[in-house]
Amino acid sequence: MNVLLAVRMYISKMIQDSGPGMKVLLMDRETIGVVSVAYAQSEILQKEVYLFEQIDKSGHGPIMKHLKCVVFLRPSQENVQLLATELKSPRYGVYYIYFSGIISKAAIKVLAESDEQEVVREIQEFYADFFAIGPHLFSLNLEKPIHGMEWNPNSLQRSVQGVLSVLLSLKKNPIIRYQHFSPLARRLAESIRDTVLKESSLFHFQRGESVPLLLILDRRCDPITPLLNQWTYQAMVHELLTIKNNRVSLVGVPGAPKDMSEVLLSAEQDEFYANNMYLNFGDIGQTIKSLMDEFQAKAKSHQKVESIADMKAFVENYPQFKKMSGAVTKHVTLVGELSRVVTQHNLLEISEAEQELSCQEEHSQSLTKIRRLLATDQIRDIDASRLVFLYAIRYNKHPNKDILGLVELLRRRGTPDRLIDSVDDMLRYSNSGETVSSSFLTTKDVTKITEKIFKGLKGVENVFTQHSPVLKDIMDNIVKGRLSEDAFPAAGGESTAGRIQDVIIFMVGGVTHEESFAVHQFCRANTGIRIVLGGTLIHNSQSFMTDVEAAVRYSASGTSLKYPQNSSSSGSGRHPKLT
Repeated sequence: MNVLLAVRMYISKMIQDSGPGMKVLLMDRETIGVVSVAYAQSEILQKEVYLFEQIDKSGHGPIMKHLKCVVFLRPSQENVQLLATELKSPRYGVYYIYFSGIISKAAIKVLAESDEQEVVREIQEFYADFFAIGPHLFSLNLEKPIHGMEWNPNSLQRSVQGVLSVLLSLKKNPIIRYQHFSPLARRLAESIRDTVLKESSLFHFQRGESVPLLLILDRRCDPITPLLNQWTYQAMVHELLTIKNNRVSLVGVPGAPKDMSEVLLSAEQDEFYANNMYLNFGDIGQTIKSLMDEFQAKAKSHQKVESIADMKAFVENYPQFKKMSGAVTKHVTLVGELSRVVTQHNLLEISEAEQELSCQEEHSQSLTKIRRLLATDQIRDIDASRLVFLYAIRYNKHPNKDILGLVELLRRRGTPDRLIDSVDDMLRYSNSGETVSSSFLTTKDVTKITEKIFKGLKGVENVFTQHSPVLKDIMDNIVKGRLSEDAFPAAGGESTAGRIQDVIIFMVGGVTHEESFAVHQFCRANTGIRIVLGGTLIHNSQSFMTDVEAAVRYSASGTSLKYPQNSSSSGSGRHPKLT
């Protein structure tokens, strides 16, 4: 099961099926992203695609009848209308139309009636309605899908379409299970099942001895993982610099080359990144040094051009040399910026405190450490706030908790009101998902580390990587056949019996690169099972905070929710649940 390969094969086939000749690729805002995470522009150019256009911006372009138009669009009503307008006055010779999901008969009729000049050669469904970030990781790039603990209707529809597209691209007709505590997960599971039954002709795949599983989770089962600092290369870049569609903006990064305002981080295009994306940050320095040594050796060989043979070798090897030069500059810049931020904002000490909060039962020690860190000017407001978030989630029911005291310390250091208010948001969010069967504290039984000698034996890096996401426990239960039917019922009451080999996990509320890494490690250790992980978004801590704010503060219609104030409580009276 490889979602990235599935998308690449779809894109390759749609271009190949249009035959030889110069082509234009006509896309919409989302399919541009779908294509860009799967293919580099240089690869597309090699397939005789010389022009890229966005359908909502292409209405007044020049007429070029010598070009074939490969159309790749989401099957939305807006796109159908825009395409119908294009076909009434076609600017290209012929059109090959591909929709990324299930298209209605009514929409096909609209297009057929618009094709008065008979320029359309074919219309097909190619199921690539998701962003394939890696072989086992996909996203729907949905920000703030939940409002007032209810689905935003558009986000629900988009999630149904995206997950169905993943199933169809992988040719799976799975049992659908969901987290029982979550109405959000249940509604998505039932909506997907209803569509699978309605479109049964598409889901004709045989299950065989092993039964595919679609497992729908709710981010509230583990609100801790998205709040932690990360120490593997890919996850660190996303946490500190933000990766969007495999691209990282370097605008404002000290020392970044002027011609490198944005860089591509794709394991398909970048061998160094592919080999080191899961490497611990402490080891990246050595691999960067090895990369630079290799580059310098090649650079010296290029300086010796003394004969015709040398010139020929130089010309033949120059593209590879140029590519390597770009890779060295890119990764040296990225690692340099990560090191600067870690040092400047004391992230090592903050991360150690985070790990203690998430994995250990040392309330007094953690509280003392947080108070000391909040009094330190060196740490950023966002990091100070995350420590309080984690403390509030972890010790909300502790008899000696001091959440209000920590909130007051945030206020004294001049922390923005939005971050202070988010303490209450986090509590409301995590409490809304807390049940016996889904507690986010289930990881403590697995990862609790109380013996100091453990750190000494395992090395310093273990201090910062003690935490294990709840997802790992769930995967363990899947492979052992112990996934509770009460905690994870099947949509439609379908039988859950049978050996499971292929699993698609989708998390409402988004996933993280730490969880993606956990899936990668799990599949390497358990070769008999294949897992694909996806979510509404790939989170770092800031995007997660934005999602939580929307989920707690706003209704599904987008209006602000008013919570009752507790004027008798100490403090400002703005945090009724903190007391």
